[in-house]
Amino acid sequence: MGVLRIILTVVYILICVALVILVLMQEGKAAGLGAISGAAETYWGKNKGRSMEGKLVKITTALAVGFMLLAAVLNLNLF
Repeated sequence: MGVLRIILTVVYILICVALVILVLMQEGKAAGLGAISGAAETYWGKNKGRSMEGKLVKITTALAVGFMLLAAVLNLNLF
């Protein structure tokens, strides 16, 4: 069972590094500035899910869920 714990720990570390890189790649989002400056009316604002930024958000969300699940599993000390 020690081998499984080592594998899960390595996967956990890889997810952590990927999560940090993805968060740093994303643009900063200032609260409320999109509506004030009119950025919400642009093409990229309407199709945010299909843009590169939208894909980064989806991947970041999936990695964050994986991060939390692996943290809980590794903390159970079952292996």
